[in-house]
Amino acid sequence: MPHAEIKYSDDLNLRTPQIFARIEQIINDHDPTAGACKGRAYPSAQFHHSHVVVELSLLAKPNRGADFTAALMAAIETGVKELIDQPCAFSLLLSYSPSSYVTNLHKP
Repeated sequence: MPHAEIKYSDDLNLRTPQIFARIEQIINDHDPTAGACKGRAYPSAQFHHSHVVVELSLLAKPNRGADFTAALMAAIETGVKELIDQPCAFSLLLSYSPSSYVTNLHKP
């Protein structure tokens, strides 16, 4: 299950639900086995310069090599920026969790 975090200066009017939906769609377009993408947004009232930082974490899989990573990052950057209507600094980080990372659903 991929994870997406958006950290941003709160002077920006971000439509984070739409951004998370776009990120999930793009990830699944590139890898249909990815599934749902959990998302969290962290607006910051204290900042220096308007900015958006998108951090993505996916499990490492054999099909997620350098070409996959480059294509996914380019698509995520384009897709997210299409939903930001104010000038700002933009950063994107895509990392892969090691095999020792566990992610699943808890259903008591």
